[in-house]
Amino acid sequence: MPSVVGLLEQHELAARRRVDGLREEADRIQAELAAAEEEWQEWVIARRRVDTVLAPDSAADAGPRAAAGPRDADRQPVSRDAARPKSQVPVWREGMASSVLSVDYQRILRAVADRVRLGQGPLTCQEMAAVFGMDLVPARVESLRSKAKRLVARGWLAEPTPGRFTLAPGVAGPGDGS
Repeated sequence: MPSVVGLLEQHELAARRRVDGLREEADRIQAELAAAEEEWQEWVIARRRVDTVLAPDSAADAGPRAAAGPRDADRQPVSRDAARPKSQVPVWREGMASSVLSVDYQRILRAVADRVRLGQGPLTCQEMAAVFGMDLVPARVESLRSKAKRLVARGWLAEPTPGRFTLAPGVAGPGDGS
């Protein structure tokens, strides 16, 4: 006949195995949950971007088209890509001042230039968001990343490694005499 201590040890071992199995399953579910939340946040960001792009056009286009008469037929249609003052990032060329950029882009250049002046190396978008006092949520960081990438494409910034931004060669930051 088995001893009482032996039976207790068997039950303890079975309970420990069950706990370990449940912990492994919980870890797997937690990892799956984190991946699903990340994917969900990406879709939220994508939907907000689409809403932002489509909302102004649909509101602006609905009124004039509905009220347009026959005499308006000879007018050129307004392009969706028509630039609003300071809304587009011009391609950088020698001697161009950062004042041609909108305030948001100037802030990004200033933050990157400050980082260069302090010798701290390239700046990430999360670090930018922290410098600007923004909440470190994916939507804010992605907004900054989009703007920084646009500055890279137009020659204002360089991206020596993916996700890290610095001033492009020849570009002086705001207040550096450019």
